[in-house]
Amino acid sequence: MRPALWRAGGGGAALPLPPPQVLLLLWLLGPPLPLPLPLPRRFWGGFGAGVAGQGPFRPVVIVHGLFDSPSDFRHLRQFINESHPGTEVTVLDLFDRGASLRPLWLQVAGFRQALAPIMANAAHGVHLLATARVGGGGLICRALLATTPDHNVRSFISLAAPQMGQYGDTDYLKWLFPRHMKSNLYRLCYTPLGQGVSICNYWNDPHHRDLYLNSSDFLALLNDERLHPNASEWKRNLLRIQRLVLIGGPDDGVITPWQSSLFGFYDANETVRDMEAQPVFLQDTFGLKSLWARGALGGCSVPGVPHTAWHSHRGVYERCIRPWLT
Repeated sequence: MRPALWRAGGGGAALPLPPPQVLLLLWLLGPPLPLPLPLPRRFWGGFGAGVAGQGPFRPVVIVHGLFDSPSDFRHLRQFINESHPGTEVTVLDLFDRGASLRPLWLQVAGFRQALAPIMANAAHGVHLLATARVGGGGLICRALLATTPDHNVRSFISLAAPQMGQYGDTDYLKWLFPRHMKSNLYRLCYTPLGQGVSICNYWNDPHHRDLYLNSSDFLALLNDERLHPNASEWKRNLLRIQRLVLIGGPDDGVITPWQSSLFGFYDANETVRDMEAQPVFLQDTFGLKSLWARGALGGCSVPGVPHTAWHSHRGVYERCIRPWLT
């Protein structure tokens, strides 16, 4: 029986120059390197009785998001150590703070290199937990899994990540791009300069679909919305995971639409469509429908949690993360 899924309700003008802080950030980043709280309102998915497995605890690897660093995850590490004593928990110390603005493919390569020896020393596999902060970690992890043919990740837990992209004005975007609102940020993001900034790598403007498909060097390829020769291999690699857990909520305040954390997104009228209505799901472009069909896809919709609190929220951990870390 199919698992029950949660449901949620341009022109040709000249391109303006990016604001000084964007140019400064790009200059600073330099050239690319070589390679008691409320419980979730609902859980959906087909993982069975709510226990991921028995036996010794597998190592947990945490990948942070935009502007984060390992020091931000002391609460999450504490939660894991209390509930699963003896678990090896590693927060990968790469692309911290401002360096998280580097292009996502560059970050994927760096995190893959850092994760490789951890996986090699884990005979029974590891769990990969991508944390919130404008969601870059969740997309980095999905790209890492898709492009790593021999990975042994068992649970991939995506915590408040814009898996279907971002389209909305937030404090982060207003600081980075003060002269751009969501309606015209495409003029920067869908250029070679814009694609050098991680946020633009997953900017998904529903009113400029053709520009997104033709210009996005990251998300359009990762979702196999633009044809590329590695699509079949990437899909096969992603499907090596045992489960994908998606976590998000209506009070996030940063991920826009918040349903992007659960693979929902806007249509051309800015009406949110569920994951089941997305072409990437219906056509199973990168394996999402395959995971769902075998009962390996589930998630939590959690009200009352702002974006910066996901990784320190005890209720979210106990209900949405802990069961899948065995």
